[in-house]
Amino acid sequence: MDTAKLRVFSNVRIFSNICVAITIALTIIFSSWFGSDSLNWQVALAVVALAIGIPHGALDHLVTLPKSKPLVMALFIALYVAIAVAAIWAILQWNMWGFIAVVIMSATHFGIGDSAFISELDRLHHREGKSLPVWAYASAAGLLPVVIPLVNSRSTEALIKVNSHLVNWHHGYTSEIQIFIAIIVAGALLTLLLRTRYRDALDIALLAALASIAPPLVAFAVYFGCWHAMRHTARLTSLLPQSQAAYEAGRSSRAFLNAVIPGLPALAGTLIFVVILAGVSKDNLTDSFLWLTLVTIWALTVPHMIVTAKLDRAALKK
Repeated sequence: MDTAKLRVFSNVRIFSNICVAITIALTIIFSSWFGSDSLNWQVALAVVALAIGIPHGALDHLVTLPKSKPLVMALFIALYVAIAVAAIWAILQWNMWGFIAVVIMSATHFGIGDSAFISELDRLHHREGKSLPVWAYASAAGLLPVVIPLVNSRSTEALIKVNSHLVNWHHGYTSEIQIFIAIIVAGALLTLLLRTRYRDALDIALLAALASIAPPLVAFAVYFGCWHAMRHTARLTSLLPQSQAAYEAGRSSRAFLNAVIPGLPALAGTLIFVVILAGVSKDNLTDSFLWLTLVTIWALTVPHMIVTAKLDRAALKK
């Protein structure tokens, strides 16, 4: 069982690294062909990557209440949806402050979640020696893909495309934010290298390259869909009975698919919800679709983060 699970975790990590490397290469190629100011290819890549990531949070009810009665399950889902809807309303009502809150919350959630994935992978490897310095890895892994793209000089045009009210979310402190995060990342890399955590240092280096080279929308979307979501899905396989049965049979691919397929209806539901939301908005679908998609994903992160907090704490225990 551990061998099959290790295969899933290792392959997912390799997959996320490869996706980031390919994105960096495609950014260089497409910027040369179509121009760095062209948004068509950026939006296309972002939508695909976001779609890949949406299903990963759709199994929260099964993880939190695996054996609950239908009524309890229904109440949980209703509360989960209510929190997400309230978050959507708050972001749409107070664009800038809602956005800032989401940025902080997302950086925290992503950094801790990625650290939890590495910790579980360590246990599967039966790795001896110094443990992962969570404070260093989590801070860099959370801030790089979330904040750096938003203080990049190219973020202005992207944010105008998404929502013009967000352009000055940083209130002009872009240089200070970049320097602050650079110090954190440098400290994290130094700490990881001193602890001979070279593979983890490579993760941070790739995330730094993605945030620095790829356009803001692409950087966040690829990280969310091809890095964070995939690693979280791998962790879910340890909790789902069907995935555990597949592990027992040595079927690692089936174990991972069993954690993906149940979440696919959430993708369809999210797209339908976004289309409906765009239909009742004042803007046309083309202008508002990406913004409303991002708002929905950000809002779903609120209850998702609450639910996964217990799972993350358990994974990070030594």
